[in-house]
Amino acid sequence: MPEANLKNIALLIDADNASHAGIDPVLTVLAELGQVNVRRAYGNWAKPALSNWNKITHRFGIQPMQQFDLTKGKNATDIAMAIDAIDLLNTGKVDGFGIMSSDSDFTPLVTRLRQDGLIVYGFGGNKAPDAFKSACTRYIDVDQLIRTNSRDDKSQSDDVIDQDLIDLLGDAWKAASRDDEGFARLHEVGQIAGNRSSFDVRNHGFKRLSDMMRAASDNFKMERRDDKQLYVKRLR
Repeated sequence: MPEANLKNIALLIDADNASHAGIDPVLTVLAELGQVNVRRAYGNWAKPALSNWNKITHRFGIQPMQQFDLTKGKNATDIAMAIDAIDLLNTGKVDGFGIMSSDSDFTPLVTRLRQDGLIVYGFGGNKAPDAFKSACTRYIDVDQLIRTNSRDDKSQSDDVIDQDLIDLLGDAWKAASRDDEGFARLHEVGQIAGNRSSFDVRNHGFKRLSDMMRAASDNFKMERRDDKQLYVKRLR
């Protein structure tokens, strides 16, 4: 299902394994897909560790879902989230999901949701297991997302654009439709690069792909044309 057609988004939060500080930028990212009408956070709300989440649930319209620790070493939160996600899937009224967690236990759930053609964005830490990252349509590092959103629009990113990232963007440019001068639409290049769940400009300290391309001006040339669209060409 094309991302542009998504309307009803569900955000499920593993409060035991997610930072409350990321909720605002996470909701901003999910707004690109549609309206986040379902917002649920799961955990044992009697725990002091969840007190920060407790303070913001009403502010962000998040429904706290109580899960008692019935058995030591077993995480009832994961099971409850998975059951609710499948229930939401079966209603046919949800077009996409956000899973806020760094727990690899959600990998089978994400895989199942995507098998039905749903977009699933993962939000967690940089050290989340690769299996979970790869299962998501797109995985975004929440810590980096917070840093990126705290920067002024005019400030430059301190993150280094390494050769692997240059090569990824170059491969996306090569796969895109190019004109006789070798220019491709920046939007198409971004879409192709975005097919890799590990790629999102916000993971690299940028708010927009155009900002990243400007920072990589030794390798790419970018120009805006009469149709108001940005075009990009690889230089070397």
